[in-house]
Amino acid sequence: MDLVTFLGVLAALFVVIGVGQPLAIWLRLPFTVLLAMIGILIGAGAGYLLSTELTDAFDPLASTILDFPVGSQTFLYVFLPTLLFQVALTLNLRRMLDDWVPILVMAVLAVVIATFTIGFALLPFAAQPLVVCLLVGAIVATTDPSAVVGIFREIGAPRRLTRLIEGESLLNDAAAIALFGLFVTLTLPGAGDPALQAQWLAFILQLGLGAVSGYAIARILVVVMDWLRGFRLAQVSLSLALPYITYIAAEQLLSVSGVVAVVAAGMTLNLTGPARLSPANWGYLRDTWELLAHWAGSLIFILAAILVPRLLDDVTWVDVGLVGVVVVAAMVARAVTLFGVLPLLGMFRLSPPISPAFRFVILWGGLRGAVTLALALAVTESAVIPPDAQRLVAVLATGFTLFTLLVQGTTLRPMIRWLRLDRLPPLEAALQNQVVAVALQTVREEVAETAKRHQLTKDIVRSEAKSFGARLDTAVKAAEKAQEILDRDRLTLGLVTLAGREREMILEGFRERTISNALIERMLSDAARLIEATRSGGRSAYRSTARKNTAQGWGHRIAYLLHRHLRISRPLADLVAARFEVLLITRMILSDLHEFVDTKIQRIHGRRVTDLLHEVLHRRAEELDRDIAGLRLQYPGYAEQLERGFIRKALLRLEEREIEASFDDGLIGADLYNSLRRSIAARRRAAETRPRLDLSLHKREMVERFPLFAGLSPQQQRRLARALVTIFAEPGETIIRRGAPVRAVFFIASGAVEREVGGQRQRLGNGEMFGEISMLAGKRVRRGRVRAITHCTLLRLDEARFLRLLRRLPELREAVLGNAEDRGADIEDIEARIESG
Repeated sequence: MDLVTFLGVLAALFVVIGVGQPLAIWLRLPFTVLLAMIGILIGAGAGYLLSTELTDAFDPLASTILDFPVGSQTFLYVFLPTLLFQVALTLNLRRMLDDWVPILVMAVLAVVIATFTIGFALLPFAAQPLVVCLLVGAIVATTDPSAVVGIFREIGAPRRLTRLIEGESLLNDAAAIALFGLFVTLTLPGAGDPALQAQWLAFILQLGLGAVSGYAIARILVVVMDWLRGFRLAQVSLSLALPYITYIAAEQLLSVSGVVAVVAAGMTLNLTGPARLSPANWGYLRDTWELLAHWAGSLIFILAAILVPRLLDDVTWVDVGLVGVVVVAAMVARAVTLFGVLPLLGMFRLSPPISPAFRFVILWGGLRGAVTLALALAVTESAVIPPDAQRLVAVLATGFTLFTLLVQGTTLRPMIRWLRLDRLPPLEAALQNQVVAVALQTVREEVAETAKRHQLTKDIVRSEAKSFGARLDTAVKAAEKAQEILDRDRLTLGLVTLAGREREMILEGFRERTISNALIERMLSDAARLIEATRSGGRSAYRSTARKNTAQGWGHRIAYLLHRHLRISRPLADLVAARFEVLLITRMILSDLHEFVDTKIQRIHGRRVTDLLHEVLHRRAEELDRDIAGLRLQYPGYAEQLERGFIRKALLRLEEREIEASFDDGLIGADLYNSLRRSIAARRRAAETRPRLDLSLHKREMVERFPLFAGLSPQQQRRLARALVTIFAEPGETIIRRGAPVRAVFFIASGAVEREVGGQRQRLGNGEMFGEISMLAGKRVRRGRVRAITHCTLLRLDEARFLRLLRRLPELREAVLGNAEDRGADIEDIEARIESG
């Protein structure tokens, strides 16, 4: 095939892709289903033109189409990495972590169930060994979610449900391809009877080592991209190379799963990229990958569909019956997962509740696509697999794919209408009416201001205002269909609107460069979680989710253990600094939300709901203020650095606006404009660098604030600070348990604890200590305990160092002896213990 012909055919395919999208919308068909239909028609038409004796004028064109240089390697090495990488790059991974259990179950367990269900169902009828039947099962086990996800987005299905489908598809390709490789090896002539345990161990290792290799390669390229900060095209070029380098290295050099490696690389860039690339460069990179994935996904469907007539060249009625067996077995396997496994996960609260109607849609929407055809094509291209096995795989995989596309794909939307999933629930409809009403009110105010400023003709303005006012009245009345909407539901609607507005303000802060790249993904994920939880759970879910978003998570606990036991402080410092910044930004946003409630929401829901919304915001602000106050006490001076950085970033953005306006107005030239932009960029890089939180430094500051340590020299205070271990305690956490030996003394740097001894309770606060009497007396805490009643920062000193400190500091010694006397301890024994220690 000459180059001109190849480019001509490729250009024609891009025309089909461009025309196909609006045509699919007009025909009410999933885009991928329409592309598959067009590809099948092209392949069948080319075959007919080449074989007919009516004319040979079109033989060159038909030959070019049928001989287009596309094989299984093209699909697996060119198109598949692009598609997988783009999905992994754009998924909301922080939200997917909330549902990692059901995603793994649907992605891995469902593939295994489908593979063995289909394999054993075929065994009595296919006249082939079990391994060949299992190979068919592995090939058809992978699903293509594009059709069902597109429809879910159209009908406004819960976003959590869409994430489950996307996450399942992202990982089930990896599981299916790994199983495919296993069974292909076992199908080869001369393959022995393998140990099942060894094969499954190899399967798991392929997936695990693939993830590790993808993460490692991506981390290296992310560092290189960071060096190229400011070179947008260079960074995007490196991102384009990443999936192919990863896939080739994993498959050819490391012999692990290339699919898992590409997915891990995409996820790694997804998580680390926003912190390394500027917002503009990151947005440009994602837009580029969205376009590449659209082209790759469309081409893979058309080119794979063109091969369908060739793969079904000699199909018989027996083959049709076997395809029917595959269809039934695949449906049964998927139904077992959806109606058997997922409800069990829901019972243990490991999976979100999914209504039976949505489960039916997921069942019927399990379409197969280009990956299934590519794997079948790989089997037919293998010279070592027996011909009868090749034919069976090709016919069954292709026939099943056609059934899912032409039968399930074309009837998916009618099924959704039949199940009435395309209708908004009453609360969602009310929310939609509220949004429309608020938007139209805002438009009316802005248009009135514009007409006044530009002195437009009053008669025309009055006429248009009358028409628009009628539309606004209709929208407000729809939003005020009040009698059937309870106040509780109105409050839920208001809170959902507030959460949505909070998300918009986060985006505005990111665009204004007052919110850093490192925090934007986290804060947007938290806002999305807040919206979803409020829709389903109302005010209580709003408050609990908002509290959870700013609380210390499992990552903080791990970092704390590293800091406490291994003296590795960097992870804890980074997490505390990020939480500090999130708390401050969220507190600023809450202050602005009160105005939004008064100016927007009150018009729709009235004073009662508005007052409740203000109360919820005030309570949330009080909780944030307590957390911020605790952190200010723990890290004096650090909050000031963050606030200074926030103000500097806001000033830089205002300065940048003025410079851009002066340039647009022609007041300054291009050379001066570029020079000023470079100066602002340099200062912004300095302002956006988060100040480092040095935990040891703050320990020294806390030691200096203790009156008990005032008698130490600066050098001795520094040595003491190094010996002290910082402990962070949450409200309710037990610090000293009943019956436990006490081997250290605790100094309260911030917060408060409650000491319970003999049924009596005593509260201790900043600057006080506890544990010293029991430790010096050598007794276990038999009838008492100490627990935190607020967020606390404690300084822990072991027994030997504390005894040396007592001998060095008379003030501390007197305080300890006074406490011992108050609690009735034996003073002489304690003094002897101090002297002998």
